[in-house]
Amino acid sequence: MCDACVVRMVKERLSRRGFMCGAVASVAGGAVLSASALAATANVLPESVSFSNVIDLTQTLTPDFPTFEGGPAFEESYEYTFAKDGLNLKTLHYHEHVGTHFDAPIHFSKDGQSIDEIPVEKFVCPLAVIDVRDQAADNPDYRVMPEDILKYEQQHGRIPDRACVAMLSGWPQYVGTDKYRGEDSKGVLHFPSFHEDTAKFLINERSVYGLGVDTLSIDYGPTKDFPVHYLWLGSGRYGIENLTNLDQVPLAGATIIAGAPKFKGGTGGPGRVLAVY
Repeated sequence: MCDACVVRMVKERLSRRGFMCGAVASVAGGAVLSASALAATANVLPESVSFSNVIDLTQTLTPDFPTFEGGPAFEESYEYTFAKDGLNLKTLHYHEHVGTHFDAPIHFSKDGQSIDEIPVEKFVCPLAVIDVRDQAADNPDYRVMPEDILKYEQQHGRIPDRACVAMLSGWPQYVGTDKYRGEDSKGVLHFPSFHEDTAKFLINERSVYGLGVDTLSIDYGPTKDFPVHYLWLGSGRYGIENLTNLDQVPLAGATIIAGAPKFKGGTGGPGRVLAVY
């Protein structure tokens, strides 16, 4: 590239940088007004939430991350490389339910909402973490029971309305080992999750938006008929599977920010999930 071309390119970049700085300043100056206007006209802004800690509840998705079926989580190829094209760009091929991902109601119901149709306010809500690590350590097929919910409430108060209830089993420590899937010689998987009676209890006796697990499924490993999926998703609620770092957030008092994907008609999909407190 000639010297004149380099100079011209640098000037253009500096000019664009100046424009962007001005645009950012304009946006910053109007941020308070915009927020006030939204609150006044739409009445959709949540109450103020202050926090000092942000915990990433998302597993890093790699091709060899465990999947329910046992195959690779995704395949990738470079369409462009920096050395050849001046930029890096990959093509990824995967199905919707890999890694830390969402189950939309339509995943296990005929007419349920797709992932893009779930109201966005349902993805920012109180987080209630049910710690069953001791039970899961003794029994990989352990299922969170209604008694576990009642015991939690004795210690932390009633599960808040519009909450996401998540199981802390300690299973993320097994990512990268065969125990995460727990497949036995007969092809049956073994990992903990929720019992269908607990799903019924949370549907009928509590006002809960989401159900989360730090394992492969909101049904336990040996399931054959996926009753929790049919009950929970069939009731219009969503699930989040393959969470991590739930041991780093308080069992009560945190807020989950669940960054669901927005695929038209999607049955779910990988997302970024955070907890703040």
